[in-house]
Amino acid sequence: MPLQPLAAFADNYIWVLTDDAGRGVIVDPGEAAPVLRAADDQGLQPVAILLTHHHADHIGGTAELLRRWPGIPIFAPNDDRIDLPCQRVGQGSRVQVRDWGFDVMEIPGHTRSHIAFVGHGHLFCGDTLFSLGCGRLFEGTPAQMLASLDALATLPMDTLVCCGHEYTVANAAFAEVVDPQNAALRERSLAAAGMRSAGRATLPSRLGDELAANPFLRVDSDPVRHAVAGHLGHAPRDRAECFAGLRAWKDGFRA
Repeated sequence: MPLQPLAAFADNYIWVLTDDAGRGVIVDPGEAAPVLRAADDQGLQPVAILLTHHHADHIGGTAELLRRWPGIPIFAPNDDRIDLPCQRVGQGSRVQVRDWGFDVMEIPGHTRSHIAFVGHGHLFCGDTLFSLGCGRLFEGTPAQMLASLDALATLPMDTLVCCGHEYTVANAAFAEVVDPQNAALRERSLAAAGMRSAGRATLPSRLGDELAANPFLRVDSDPVRHAVAGHLGHAPRDRAECFAGLRAWKDGFRA
């Protein structure tokens, strides 16, 4: 099934997974215009909308898409802040639309009700896991976000990580400060810079590559722990404190 990232706003991606006939599942349409253009220019026929969390840059275009395609099914987390006619799904739910099937994972941290959709070798994870990074903790705790990332890390290594923003180059700048001797990270950083210079998306990434290079998935590694200890001024007491220190460091980081 062809996968396409539709650019939205400054750095968002709306993900579209289509079949050979142009029927497609739309993930996190923060604005309607990119989807409408794809429908007009490419013959895209949306058959379902998947929403990972309530933030406007991920759901804001949904109502307009409903006006174009009335009755299209919408699947969303259990959160009243998503004020749309949708089917609420959570941990263990199975979304089935035509030939598409997705398992739902609850991954709180960025928001309290954030979910991911996993299917057909793809992980649609919104703003929880990024290429070489992770989302800010707006509502959840460091322990919650770490548990969510741990859960995502159990998926098959060849899973394609389809996250919500084009942050790879900026995340790489921070990751290389934390883990400067990581050869896999250096390779990813150079490749991402080249892709962006050529006007190409750096996404999706491969989960196995994230596990090798993303510091937020490597809080148990000695290089990351040592770097966080140096930043904190003391060794983290446990992996949750290591993650919390790493996330706080990233929050204040300026390249």
